[in-house]
Amino acid sequence: MTITTRTGPLNLITDVAGLRVGNATDPTIKTGATVLLADAPFTAGVHVMGGAPGTRETDLLAPDKTVQQVDALVLSGGSAFGLDTASGVADALRLIGRGFAVGAHKVPIVPAAILFDLNNGGAKDWQDNPYKALGRQALAQAGSQFDLGSIGAGAGGITANLRGGLGSASVVLPSGHTVGALVAVNALGSATVGDSPHFWAAPFEMGNEFGGLGVAHHYPDPHIPVTKLASHANTTIGIVATDADLTQAQCTRMATAAHDGFARALVPAHTPMDGDLIFAAAMGTRPLENPTADALALGHAAATCMARAIARAIHAAQSLPDDTKPSWQDRFGQN
Repeated sequence: MTITTRTGPLNLITDVAGLRVGNATDPTIKTGATVLLADAPFTAGVHVMGGAPGTRETDLLAPDKTVQQVDALVLSGGSAFGLDTASGVADALRLIGRGFAVGAHKVPIVPAAILFDLNNGGAKDWQDNPYKALGRQALAQAGSQFDLGSIGAGAGGITANLRGGLGSASVVLPSGHTVGALVAVNALGSATVGDSPHFWAAPFEMGNEFGGLGVAHHYPDPHIPVTKLASHANTTIGIVATDADLTQAQCTRMATAAHDGFARALVPAHTPMDGDLIFAAAMGTRPLENPTADALALGHAAATCMARAIARAIHAAQSLPDDTKPSWQDRFGQN
């Protein structure tokens, strides 16, 4: 059954009406932060499949918890230091009156996830944690359009063989629902097949969004890449979003399904040395006319969007001085 027809007008997660994305990048440190938010709180869920996650406020996203909506979601580099990105976002949101009302106070709800980019060649000798400021900067830059590649939370990402990056993609379903994905790729595995420029996600490509090269001509025997195995310096983190009216439990199920996109685009994925995590966000503006069929379609679309977003991240990445891995464009772009 074919359930996808076309990308949204921007082919970004912000094709989901009401969502905005902001990025902040520090090229000297080779790191950055990405914020997703809307004008009003939205329902969110999360699912973790990697063995080494780094998170903030994800327990709050369980369907049985009191707070059912969030003010923003944060993806950041920096390992545990990067969790402070959410503090900068929360401080800025509080100043504009956003947050969960507790008496006379507003407490912004800002779940966050981090990836490990401390071994990527950038200058990491800071005296003060830079991530709180990066969070404020990313929030200030939030809009419907944003660049892909070596930016935001993906700025310091690397994979087994190439530079990582920030990716996004969207699709509009026959039901009228829009689904989008946003991802920061810093995987132990590879997004490309063997030594070729072809992407594992090629069967799901729409148009020529990551080069239009098609599937690989030869698929080597799968193997565990040793290039990042010893460093434990991995993790791919993402967000899938929709305009559908979903409960927190349904968001969690969509996030779970979206992990198939990791497995379709990265080999291997969900390893003990990756902290692979996906948030799901629902704007609640379009009801499910057929709850069973529509929920199935949303999950499948989330997975395919995520696979495409991962490939787009690698395809768009650009090299910086002293990089430990080449970018896809440097290695294959001329061909």
